[in-house]
Amino acid sequence: MLQKPAHRVFSKRLNLKTLIYGYGNPDRQDDGVAWHVLQEIMKHYGLPVSDDLDVDFHDEQRQMDYSFQLQLTPEIADDLNAYDRVCFIDAHTGAIPEEIHLEKVTALFQRSPLTHHLTAASLLSIVDTLHHKVPETILVSIRGYEFGFAQSLSAATTSLTRQAADIIIAWLEEKVIN
Repeated sequence: MLQKPAHRVFSKRLNLKTLIYGYGNPDRQDDGVAWHVLQEIMKHYGLPVSDDLDVDFHDEQRQMDYSFQLQLTPEIADDLNAYDRVCFIDAHTGAIPEEIHLEKVTALFQRSPLTHHLTAASLLSIVDTLHHKVPETILVSIRGYEFGFAQSLSAATTSLTRQAADIIIAWLEEKVIN
């Protein structure tokens, strides 16, 4: 008997409930890039944006929720169960060669003694354990260059925010992503 995979295949579907979830520390320069990418996506769809770092917005028309938090936490596992698909946005360092990295995330628990090391894959494994299903999930990470104590992005990371938003918009609109 064929078993249905936990993740859906990326294909054209309508009315999918979607979460765009950015995380990072906006007081540590490029670590807060996800907030800027969220702002770009919301502008693209004509949604209200503000300079407030607390993003928690529901777009009823598109069935999309937008959220920005400091980090991933186990507590949001229950919330993720309500979604068909999720896009996580985060910063990365030079350990990842691409300036903008997109990956499909699957449930895989990774042990860590600290909650601020919770990965998207570990979070999905919690969702899977609790609800026996996981939403289709991607992680888009953007190269950070400066991580000092400031709320501004470096010029190099600023130049990547629109491109990262465009990649996410293509995924949201279910266009082909290579």
